[in-house]
Amino acid sequence: MLNARLFALAIAICCWRSTQTTGQALAPNGNAKAAARKSPRSHDGHPDLQGYWTNNTATPLQRPDGAGEFLTADEVNARTGRQAAQNRNNPFPNLFGITGGDARYVMRRTSIITDPPDGKIPPLTPGAQRKYDVDLEYHRLHYHNGPEEMTTFERCLVVVTSGPPMLPTAYNNNYQIVQTHDHVMIMTEMMHDVRIIPLNSREHDGIRQWMGDSRGHWEGDTLVVETTNFNGKRGYFGPLLFNGDDLKRHDEQMSVIERFRRNAPDILLYQFTVNDPRTYTKPWSGAIEMQAQKGPIIEYACHEGNQAIELILKGARADEKADAEAAQKKSQ
Repeated sequence: MLNARLFALAIAICCWRSTQTTGQALAPNGNAKAAARKSPRSHDGHPDLQGYWTNNTATPLQRPDGAGEFLTADEVNARTGRQAAQNRNNPFPNLFGITGGDARYVMRRTSIITDPPDGKIPPLTPGAQRKYDVDLEYHRLHYHNGPEEMTTFERCLVVVTSGPPMLPTAYNNNYQIVQTHDHVMIMTEMMHDVRIIPLNSREHDGIRQWMGDSRGHWEGDTLVVETTNFNGKRGYFGPLLFNGDDLKRHDEQMSVIERFRRNAPDILLYQFTVNDPRTYTKPWSGAIEMQAQKGPIIEYACHEGNQAIELILKGARADEKADAEAAQKKSQ
């Protein structure tokens, strides 16, 4: 499957007419002046979405309690250039309590979630909550049994950056977009996943996949992508988003609508709506102003460098052996 994806990527790159625009990412302030700047077009007249992009925002997925919908101008100024000059490795140390060395840009919104209006993920349905509680307890009891019981992130299968929806996590929140007249390719730095999205009326495939099956079309200057046919196995137990959010395992019936609009040469507005009626009590939506950046994307060799699972399981077997020996001595 990976070789097929790489082959398709190579074909797409051969067809790539290089009109991308890259540059130093600026903190988006949502102003009309930036949106009015002319953005490049592809040879067929559609907006050119190609290039390297990042969603490495300091804005959390969910709105912190007590925060308004938008940061004030003073709050934005307090979290941008002046702090970056003081500490280049951690320019936004106090934004919503987020710490760490990964520099992030600031959006005016105080949450990625735009709907519901409170900026929070809707509650789980009663059935989904019961299933999650059972799965979580099973995971707690059997986590060290073998690699199959560990999270999809630890197993290098899929992570929230891959999407859809594509959400930022602790690091490596970078993407490359390649565009032809009938396909769009989105390559994610982590876990180096590739989404190849046909831009035609072809029906969705019946094969359920980790990232679902995507189809796209243009609505004016907006690329709209609908994804269905998820395999329902992409689940997380623990805070895998950078600000501690714990996304619950979605259902096979989930569908995601994504919208990509190049509002400026250095800003790609990414909007999404998650509809998963067997998991959440209502749909939820979000938006991220992705920033242009210089490439290329460096390979994220997760499987090749993944020694954690081996060491975790070795440690678990050592603990079991020690417990058995201690129990045997106690019984003597």
